[in-house]
Amino acid sequence: MTYPASKRATGVHIRHPSAPDSLARMTTTSPALRASVIARYAAGSIGTGGFATLPGLVLAIYLTDTLGIAALGASIIIGVAKLWDVVIDPVIGGRSDRSLALTGSRRRFMVLGGLLLPVFFVLTFAANPDAGPLANSIWVLVAFMLAATGFSLFQVPYIALPAELVTDYDARTRLLSARVVVLTFAILLFGAGGPELVSAFAGMPGGGYLWMAIVAGVLLGIGMLIAATSAPREAITSPPRTSIASHYRDGLAALRGSRAFRMLLATFLLQALATGMMLAGAAYISKWVLQAGTSGTTFLFIALIAPALVCAPVWSLISRRTGKELAFGAASVLFGLAALSLVMLVWMPGPWLYAPVALAGAAYAGMQTLPMAMLPDVISHDAKTNGPGRAGIFGGVWTAGETTGMALGAVVLTLILALTGYQESVADVAVEQSANAITGIVLSFSIVPAIMIGLSLWTLGRYPLRRSDIDAATAASAIRTETASATRTDSEEPL
Repeated sequence: MTYPASKRATGVHIRHPSAPDSLARMTTTSPALRASVIARYAAGSIGTGGFATLPGLVLAIYLTDTLGIAALGASIIIGVAKLWDVVIDPVIGGRSDRSLALTGSRRRFMVLGGLLLPVFFVLTFAANPDAGPLANSIWVLVAFMLAATGFSLFQVPYIALPAELVTDYDARTRLLSARVVVLTFAILLFGAGGPELVSAFAGMPGGGYLWMAIVAGVLLGIGMLIAATSAPREAITSPPRTSIASHYRDGLAALRGSRAFRMLLATFLLQALATGMMLAGAAYISKWVLQAGTSGTTFLFIALIAPALVCAPVWSLISRRTGKELAFGAASVLFGLAALSLVMLVWMPGPWLYAPVALAGAAYAGMQTLPMAMLPDVISHDAKTNGPGRAGIFGGVWTAGETTGMALGAVVLTLILALTGYQESVADVAVEQSANAITGIVLSFSIVPAIMIGLSLWTLGRYPLRRSDIDAATAASAIRTETASATRTDSEEPL
């Protein structure tokens, strides 16, 4: 059987049925992504990495040490705002799928998010310390919820794109590796630069946090709007009308119908909780354990992210030899051991912590690259099993889980601080922390995240998909496309 050149270009090659079994194998390849598409897609991680980093790093300490809000109140604010994420993300996912069917692209939602997020991000840090804790609590809560809405409008369709941009198992890892390189750079840029901007603009009208938010907001928006241009255009269809309730039903159906998705999401959520705790705790470690202020926070982030920048491509290479799930497990174990060792800060605070933090950074690159590359595999496998059209739903539920994990990290941190007697303060007012409070800070930066990583290994061990499953799904989808194309061509030939 010989196919026309136009059909061979799909990347599916089928040997003649009479060929020996050892040769009658099907191989699949994806059309190579243009470098410009990879670069534009990866640029979105400037927005996602920046928004995931800065609020997690500075929002809690901004609430407790600048606005004078008690640690428990800060926990409630962050928790309620992230609960809002859980509510809206499945709806945005469903609407994104419908928008794709109607317009042929997810670009509209991504552009809207890229425009709205910077505005409300700035407003989050525009509270007036003289207004009092109650008024400022309400201000920050409303502004941060609206910022989270803008972020979700971008993030949910952004997560769905890799399954639509490329179909090959290893090519997805390469695409997501580029994204994670930019992501780790963004975490370094915003994590190290954010506190420095707070200090640099401390004497400006509105305070250092406001000007930090302005500078960061511009960068967030630019990265997100660039990424929106990478969204592919597909055929326009006429999807049935959907309700808000149907999006939640679809989200629950995605969880029920895909064990791979449940296990991968649970793993990523637990790890987001662990990294969220360490991210939010870094400023407290620097201020109260190392007595180093914002400069200590900067060095912590350099120690974490510099190895991650180098190691993201390394984890991609490892996964090609071992499979993504085994490489993911190895990265998780390495991160957990590094976090556990930091408990020694209770007895020996000092600069030695930068070595295990660097080790955690090397592992963190794999903990970001590999699950993000596994998610498109889950989506394509579901499309084979249940039919296409649910990528946005998967993206919505995934974003809800990711943001919940990061938020719970900050919430658990502030709850531990409240339980161990942490004393809040307003700007420029000096307080002393008890030994119990210092111990609480260290435990939330070490043992508790390590426990979360340990739990995540249990869920990862129950992730069922392997390379062969994904290759089979890709091949089956390509054959269906090939057969449909051949059928249409045959029906169009004159009798």
